[in-house]
Amino acid sequence: MTARPDDRHRGPSLASRARWLLRATPADHVLAWTVASASLPIVGKHLEPLGAIAAMGVWGFRHMPDFLTSSAKSRLAPGNAQVRKAERGMTNSIAQAALRGVVTPADLDIDWPAQRPMPPLCNSLEYRRDVYRTSVRYGDSPTQLLDVWRPKHLPSEPAPVLLFVPGGAWVHGSRMLQGYALMSHLAQRGWVCLSIDYRVAPHHRWPRHITDVKAAIAWARANVDKFGGDRGFVAVAGCSAGGHLAALAGLTPNHPELQGALPDGSDTSVDAVVGIYGRYDWEDRSTEERVRFVNFLERVVVGRRIDRHPEIYRLASPMAQIHRDAPPFLVVHGTGDSVIPVEQARVFVDRLKAVSQSPVSYIELPGAGHAFDMTDGARTGSIATAIGLFLNQIHRNRMLERAKAVI
Repeated sequence: MTARPDDRHRGPSLASRARWLLRATPADHVLAWTVASASLPIVGKHLEPLGAIAAMGVWGFRHMPDFLTSSAKSRLAPGNAQVRKAERGMTNSIAQAALRGVVTPADLDIDWPAQRPMPPLCNSLEYRRDVYRTSVRYGDSPTQLLDVWRPKHLPSEPAPVLLFVPGGAWVHGSRMLQGYALMSHLAQRGWVCLSIDYRVAPHHRWPRHITDVKAAIAWARANVDKFGGDRGFVAVAGCSAGGHLAALAGLTPNHPELQGALPDGSDTSVDAVVGIYGRYDWEDRSTEERVRFVNFLERVVVGRRIDRHPEIYRLASPMAQIHRDAPPFLVVHGTGDSVIPVEQARVFVDRLKAVSQSPVSYIELPGAGHAFDMTDGARTGSIATAIGLFLNQIHRNRMLERAKAVI
């Protein structure tokens, strides 16, 4: 049952406070202290980053054992260096195979990027040459800012638009460093890209994250033409938590409970979605890893228990929002991801393919870990190319549909 509007704004009762005290851990008390301190006059805004640090600590504590175990196996197992080299060498062929049937054979028959030895993070300054404007406001909150990536000179026709949502476990939503290789690649090919900041937990509980993403989409639909973008074609992409937010935005266009304070008539639909090592299920507790994840959501991100408020988690779960009119999807995930296991991406893609009438492509990278696009130069260029080919094809299809409608 969905809560009534007046229930949502009612403060916690004495009973709920007592229950919280009984089950609170030391981490809960630290988070509560940081949130309370951020509300202090004058100095509060300067203390807000402490909440993000504490929340990242809680997230890291839950995931560090799996991460260390996976890294140790990868590094210490005999012959693994040769295995990793072979896996990286398969990137181009895997991407081509995944895009067949969606992207034309002629577009796939290209010279794919060579492997680069340095991590993409080392090329951040090079990528940022394609930033056209920084810190553009898409909303009234100080956090609602975006950077515009585009070439200095665009063709006369409006350019297709990609809105990029960074990750950070829903407690860090900064546009710095994430998505640079992808946005630089697209900008050099005539796209306008928008990289956003958004409000995060624990100071801003769910659903502020998704309402900010939708506010940015609505802003693009109304304003991106000022930067040469096509208001009629807006795609969304994201990594990790950003992949979750991008997928959820794509599957819930104009959903009244997720529009936040947007004016009536605001358009939050998107024309395509790219999810990169995203989390697509907020309900499943079938494994120990997923139990820990939902517990993290309850304590840090949502602030409400799934057993008492299952409707919140269901609406926030892209897996539960799949429908036949979903936009085209490209999902990218690595089999070596110890933070978000690849099985979730597989299940999400299978269900999406079974229901959606739009194209669905899936690139599964052998051995690739979480955040590979910032640490793995051997794969990043090829995946940016693959995403560009997918988005270009979807844009071309949409332009043909427009032309037919006019005729």
